[in-house]
Amino acid sequence: MPKYPAGESLVCVSSIGRVSKLASAKENVSPVLVFRLKKSLIQTNHRMHHSIKFHARLLSLLMLACLFWPQDAGAADGSPVNSGDTAWLIVSSALVLFMMIPGLALFYAGLVRKRNVLSIFMHCFVLTCVLSLVWLVAGYSLAFTDGGSLFGGTSKLFLNGVNAESVRPKQTIPELVFVLFQMMFFLITPGLFVGAFAERMKFNAMLIFSVLWALLVYVPVCYCVWHSGSYLGLSGVIDLAGGIVVHITAGVAALVACIMVGPRNGHPQSQMLPHNLPLTITGAAMLWVGWFGFNGGSQLAANGAAAMTILVTHVSASTAALVWMVIEWWRLGKPSVLGIATGSIAGLAAITPASGTVGPLGAIIIGATSAAVCWYACARLKRRFGYDDSLDVFGVHGVGGFIGTVLLAVVGTKSFAGGLGDFNIGGQLAIQLKAALYTVAFSGVVSYVILKGLAMTIGLRVPVAAEREGLDLAEHGESAYND
Repeated sequence: MPKYPAGESLVCVSSIGRVSKLASAKENVSPVLVFRLKKSLIQTNHRMHHSIKFHARLLSLLMLACLFWPQDAGAADGSPVNSGDTAWLIVSSALVLFMMIPGLALFYAGLVRKRNVLSIFMHCFVLTCVLSLVWLVAGYSLAFTDGGSLFGGTSKLFLNGVNAESVRPKQTIPELVFVLFQMMFFLITPGLFVGAFAERMKFNAMLIFSVLWALLVYVPVCYCVWHSGSYLGLSGVIDLAGGIVVHITAGVAALVACIMVGPRNGHPQSQMLPHNLPLTITGAAMLWVGWFGFNGGSQLAANGAAAMTILVTHVSASTAALVWMVIEWWRLGKPSVLGIATGSIAGLAAITPASGTVGPLGAIIIGATSAAVCWYACARLKRRFGYDDSLDVFGVHGVGGFIGTVLLAVVGTKSFAGGLGDFNIGGQLAIQLKAALYTVAFSGVVSYVILKGLAMTIGLRVPVAAEREGLDLAEHGESAYND
């Protein structure tokens, strides 16, 4: 009889034993029949043995194949598409859109007076719609295809040649997902600076300025820093998620715009208090959550680097919020809700360029530094120079983005505890400082030219009567509160 593995032998012996017992219990059972039954069972178990061995070998081969099989189907150009990375970028795109509407809209709406609430919502909403189409038509091609020194090419206007099978070179995500993710950055950046001239700028002037600025300022800086790698001849610039591309560009444009549009009627003699702080706190909380996609998604993969990016983002925001609260507590005698919310945004803006380079300790340093310097810019610098940055866009985003861009060269190196960057502090510090100053000059000059052209044609601000009535009624014919 063949030798079987233990399990199979038990089956065979048990079956043959039952036949033998049947024969002994029934004396009239033919011995020939018993012999044939035993032989049939032996042959059946023999075949079972070989069948199990075959399937076991087949299963082993399948397991080996799974180990070496690509995780996802290959793309048309042979680049692998990773489903986890793709899913994370889609979620991150949604989170960044969530930052704009409703996050930024609520944050700003609570800070203005109640007669201008709908105008802020309208600004954020219309920019989301218009700039999404501008990005599709021309923005993506000019920012992320090879071209000249300041702009990319025109080969992908209207997303020509980009389809469901397209994959970004050296990346593991479909190109359409990359287009979507970068679209959200394109639309939220002008959304930041509308807070600087809130409550007094014409709706049509705001819209034209935002579109022209996005194409003439955002796109060139994005192309140089994130695509070509050469920013006005400067290479090696580190800016993971937009300290330069988003926050410094928007912050400087905000400063130029609020000065050229002029202060609000009654500023600074009249107090212009936020009309609804719960809206502002809700918006700040939404911005904080959305920032995980803003920074974490910029790693373009669902991996440990993205996890570290999200961690340091949270740490910086927490540190900055607490430091701002302590400063107010010390200077004014009471910690304010508006202060802790504003501090968190300053920490988020400052960590944005450095979030792929610094560790937790570096995030604490950047968060604390940004809170102190941004507080000074908002509470002292603005008063000293007399410009009416209505919602402190320059003081929080412009100054915060500048701090993070420069400090990452110090606290982001491997020689610093927890740093991830492989660079020399002195050399990288010079590169980061030059890049930040280039951006200040570039955004400032182009913003001024655009605004000057609008001032000479359609005008920048509403009449005094319209400003007193409120932009909700004067510009949009609606009121937020009708009871």
